[in-house]
Amino acid sequence: QVQLVESGGGLVQAGGSLRLSCASSESIRSINVMGWYRQAPGNQRELVAEYTSGDSTNYGDSVKGRFTISRDNAKNTVYLQMNSLKPEDTAVYYCAAKIIYSDYTAYTYWGQGSQVTVSS
Repeated sequence: QVQLVESGGGLVQAGGSLRLSCASSESIRSINVMGWYRQAPGNQRELVAEYTSGDSTNYGDSVKGRFTISRDNAKNTVYLQMNSLKPEDTAVYYCAAKIIYSDYTAYTYWGQGSQVTVSS
């Protein structure tokens, strides 16, 4: 079982920056897909950014050019640098880690969620 501990959320004014961190209890090299999702009240959870195979990344359309995902393998930590924040970025941000096991089953682990609030 993978435990994910998030940190770094908070309140920021529009145009500001925040960095989220997600520390994994397991080596992130063993995790097939790892990244960030967010959920605003009344909305479905949506992809923000993720690592897929190797160093490949995917970003949600609304954050491209503003957010950057990165990782430190030695610390088993993934980061989300969020710049030029907008009020519509306000949401609970979740770290996610998907592992595909040897029997081809897959399971996604979730962090506890970090509130990000952007004031106008």
